[in-house]
Amino acid sequence: MTAQSGQADFETAVVEVIRTLRQGEIMTYGEVAVEAGFPGAARAVGRVLRVSDDLPWWRIVTSTGRLVPGLEKRHADLLEGEGVIVRDGRVAR
Repeated sequence: MTAQSGQADFETAVVEVIRTLRQGEIMTYGEVAVEAGFPGAARAVGRVLRVSDDLPWWRIVTSTGRLVPGLEKRHADLLEGEGVIVRDGRVAR
């Protein structure tokens, strides 16, 4: 397996996990990485989300429930629109 095919496998697995999330469901970056079969790759999950235009990125939060820095208002609005409770820039889990 080449590095590129390994990266493609990772991205495909991450996309599949994120696409399974239904309205109002959230996961952490780390949970996505584990579910995709790549424990310890939470930061890489963030990189996949940054370059994707069609994933529900707002359903992914940090391990402490924090919203995306710089996009907190938009992130909170999208989550709250799906019934997720957001307080002080964090989701209530």
